[in-house]
Amino acid sequence: MTKVILELKDISKSYGALRATHKLNLSVNKGDVHALIGPNGAGKTTLIKQIYGSEQPDSGQILLNGELINNTSPSVRVRKGIGRSFQISNVLLGFTVLQNALVAELARKGEAFRFFEPAFSNPSLLSGAHDILQKVGLLHQAEKLAAEISHGERRLLELALAIATNPKLLLLDEPMAGAGAEESRHITSIIKSLKSQHATLLIEHDMDAVFKLADRITVLVEGETIASGTPDEISNNSSVRKAYLGDGD
Repeated sequence: MTKVILELKDISKSYGALRATHKLNLSVNKGDVHALIGPNGAGKTTLIKQIYGSEQPDSGQILLNGELINNTSPSVRVRKGIGRSFQISNVLLGFTVLQNALVAELARKGEAFRFFEPAFSNPSLLSGAHDILQKVGLLHQAEKLAAEISHGERRLLELALAIATNPKLLLLDEPMAGAGAEESRHITSIIKSLKSQHATLLIEHDMDAVFKLADRITVLVEGETIASGTPDEISNNSSVRKAYLGDGD
């Protein structure tokens, strides 16, 4: 039986006269990647912020595992099972790759305010941090400063931090942004390898990655859904091709 992890019901959000999302309905199932695409300004990141809790919808319902979470803070939503990556990388550039993973492991164990120095040599925390990095193929870069690794590897590190808490729902906001072609292919393969472990809502402008990863795609234009369906249904939808994908091959 398919399990719905995230369900959005009639989500609306406006900033004065600007309508960011309007009566938006969407669901993400366990083990699925649901891609959210659309032109810049379509309301995609605003929707992610509403799901994460850094913005509140004006109306509508956000349900995680059937529980209404509208009035909960981002920290509560993380504890309830939401992990998120951001458009702009937010890793700690002055820390090593391993130390970034250790900070995530501290947070996962509810020990985020312990002194860093003892934590960085704690065998249990080190084991967990190594596991996080292994999942995204970054263990070989563990001792490098985050500032010294490539942009694509920083995006992978951010993905590692997002999955550190083993979230039920993973929100990925342009994980390939700024990555080269080879790096994007690698990030795509990592996300694909993780999909059975999480429900994933993905915002991405790399259409090759979207159509390789997505089980379902929802297309937003000016805050409204113009189409939602399988990759084949979306690629053959004339309204979508005209509004976003383009009419050419």
